[in-house]
Amino acid sequence: MKGERDAKGRADVGGTDLPDARGFPYRSKLLSSLSALILMWDSPVLQGEILAKSGEAIDQPAHQALRHLLAWGPTRPSVLAEVIGTGASNVSKIIGRLDQDGLVERGADDDDGRVTVISLTPLGEEAARGVYALGDRMIAEVLEGWSLGDVRRYTTLTERFVTDAITSTARMRERGLRP
Repeated sequence: MKGERDAKGRADVGGTDLPDARGFPYRSKLLSSLSALILMWDSPVLQGEILAKSGEAIDQPAHQALRHLLAWGPTRPSVLAEVIGTGASNVSKIIGRLDQDGLVERGADDDDGRVTVISLTPLGEEAARGVYALGDRMIAEVLEGWSLGDVRRYTTLTERFVTDAITSTARMRERGLRP
């Protein structure tokens, strides 16, 4: 039944157990909640199911590629593979499908003509904007019962959190974690 959870806080969503914050043994409730959210929204099974029921014609990995290409512009396949979290052969298949559908094109890197970059075609840009529109619809549904003031406060705090997380992550990459 919708909203029911097991003893560890996992919810059955489309046949997939998705954890909520109670399933993570962090001392920080914030970290537990963020972990549950990321795992849920990043789940290929859940994303694929949502896309299929939304009538989307392309799969979840292609959605990821389009989203990154619109945000970052022309990108090397190796970089795209890294951000999607897949290997070179799999990203080649994704690019091949997108190319076959007329959504991306291959070209030479401006800095190094020997290197291939992938960019969106006008049709690909339209499709990528549709990916972002789908995300907008998802977040609108999540926030449906929230007041405008709560949405604004949460957005402001989230923007601040992300900015601080990016800064902190850069420091951690340089020196590691503090003891």
